[in-house]
Amino acid sequence: MATTDRAREERERQAAAAAARYGETSEARRAVEEQQDAGVAFPDSQDALAARAARLLGQQAVPAALIVEAVRAEPLSAPAAYERILGVSKELQAWSFLPRGARAARTVARISVRENGRELPIGTGFLVSPSLLLTNHHVLSDADAARQCFVEFEAQVTVDNTPQAPTRLELDPDAFFAADRRLDYALVLVAPGPDRRPPGQTFGWNRLSAQLGKLVIGEPVNVIGHPMGRLKEIAVRDNVLQVRLDDFLHYRTDTEPGNSGSPVFNDQWEVVALHHSGVPRTDDRGRVLRRDGQVWRHGDGDDAIDWVANEGARVSSVLRHIAGLPLTAAQRALLAEMGPESGLAGTAPVGAVAAPSAVPPPAATVPSPPAATVPSPAAERAEVRVGLRARAGAFGGDRHLVFLHGRSQQGKDPVRLRREWAAGLNQGLVRAGLPALDPEDVWFPYYGDRLARSLTAHEAVPRIVEAPTATAAEVVAPTTPSAHAVYEEILGEAAAKWYLPPESQLATERFGGDLVGALQRQLSWLAARSDLDAWAIALIFRDVAAYLDDRPVREEVLDCVLETMPDSGEVVLVSHSLGTVVGLDLTTRLSPGVSLVHLTTAGSPLGLDSVYSRLLVGGPKRPEKVADWLNVWCPTDAVSIGCPLGDDWADGLTDLAVVNARDRAHNIGEYLSHTEVARSIGGRLTP
Repeated sequence: MATTDRAREERERQAAAAAARYGETSEARRAVEEQQDAGVAFPDSQDALAARAARLLGQQAVPAALIVEAVRAEPLSAPAAYERILGVSKELQAWSFLPRGARAARTVARISVRENGRELPIGTGFLVSPSLLLTNHHVLSDADAARQCFVEFEAQVTVDNTPQAPTRLELDPDAFFAADRRLDYALVLVAPGPDRRPPGQTFGWNRLSAQLGKLVIGEPVNVIGHPMGRLKEIAVRDNVLQVRLDDFLHYRTDTEPGNSGSPVFNDQWEVVALHHSGVPRTDDRGRVLRRDGQVWRHGDGDDAIDWVANEGARVSSVLRHIAGLPLTAAQRALLAEMGPESGLAGTAPVGAVAAPSAVPPPAATVPSPPAATVPSPAAERAEVRVGLRARAGAFGGDRHLVFLHGRSQQGKDPVRLRREWAAGLNQGLVRAGLPALDPEDVWFPYYGDRLARSLTAHEAVPRIVEAPTATAAEVVAPTTPSAHAVYEEILGEAAAKWYLPPESQLATERFGGDLVGALQRQLSWLAARSDLDAWAIALIFRDVAAYLDDRPVREEVLDCVLETMPDSGEVVLVSHSLGTVVGLDLTTRLSPGVSLVHLTTAGSPLGLDSVYSRLLVGGPKRPEKVADWLNVWCPTDAVSIGCPLGDDWADGLTDLAVVNARDRAHNIGEYLSHTEVARSIGGRLTP
């Protein structure tokens, strides 16, 4: 039997099973509707409401200031407070709702089968780890079926409503394939593309969670998929959860059969279910009905069916089933990449998923302190790492492309770093239809070792932290009083820009919390609101503070950069993170022979007053030599929390918001791979 015929038969069987479950829950659904008609927005159990409110608050998923205002406006019982919190969550969305949705959409792919010389779309799938794709069993029934299929990411239209060229990848069921007919799921490995990178590194992936509290009855759901094999479409928010069963959810939403295997999201873009079937209206004999009330027959087409709801398998049920499968050590390692909340990240053989807690763990947990990266004295004496000059005559000889890196580059090979930057930019240039560049045509000033050595030399006291429970704030905070003050100022301003409620800071002080406690609260808030962990944020802001406060550190870094800079012509300067701060200072020290600077900043903290007020250029004003300036930033990159820069910087600055993949929110390669960014840089290289 052909794959498409088998998939159609299995889809019909799943629809019949969904219709039966829908009929069995008619009383529960009627009770929900009566409560909603009576004005109850979320007709769910008190335990479910409590778990949902706890997850929203623990992950700072809604503006805390609005929560405080709503809940404290009048005396409320606990159940009423939960409902108020959920109401705020449902009605008021941070502006990041849209870019986060766009980011989630990148993980979704169209699945097609090669059959009789044709390529036929049969469903949708989405990444749940760097390499694993989740879809329906009736789409990929076994490994043999998966071998005949391929996936296409970014099969969609652009912002101009023109078709975008998709990225096609093959499936590798021999490396991993697991499926279950009842829950209607299939989990399969996606083979790397020509770049040998797992697809999740390019498109991101969804972190599945076995925890409670992701959705309650009455809340909206959002579905992204490829209905009827069309280009990617989305059904957003005007759809609500109706009934929650042990293993399935019923919800109203506009989906079509091609959406089989689509992710069902809550408003925080967490996956709550795997969409697998519409629920057809049936007669008292269980026969499927058409929209005109007649019995549906083969040949009428799925669009003639009177669909009354949709059904998805609960993601927690899918995870529990996966956890009980007999797998090899290599397969368990692949599952571990799905993350800790999946319940599959342990190193022991996979067993049953631990019972989820009603109250989820804190959203921003601080890992163990990172290993020391400052070179040893012996390494310093042997150091030969220097900046890299460009090949003579590149870009006509009178224009020069310069990459200026950020912190945490000590001990790394500048040649390899330059290649990584160029690889990211070339990916964007190819997408923009522009020629790729040779890494050897790029200047690459390297100050990583010099910065690390300078920071260590100017510490007032040795950094010794032995407490096993030490937080990022304790370990990372500068020891010199003035640098510590700048660090506090940067963190405080960043947290305030992301609406950390003053009540939280006051509560820390009122109940005996010290300054470290307040700083850690700010770090945790920033981490929970972004795609960076507390350590990464703390280390970046610590080095920015040390650079801005300590003149010897600043001078040593600038002198090091100037050793590998062009001394004439026009400079196309692309900077990242701390490098954007260094780059602004650098414009005051360039050789008189440099006539103009075409500036690109990525992942920059220059929008913080505590940063730009300490620059050598004297505040938020474009330096004279900077002819044009593109600032690219990601809403989930905590380092660029002050962006867009146009709010503070004048003189023709252009801001561009992009959506980076999760775990790569601050990654320079991710920033440079965006078409608009690469087109801007590439255009400046042409006289």
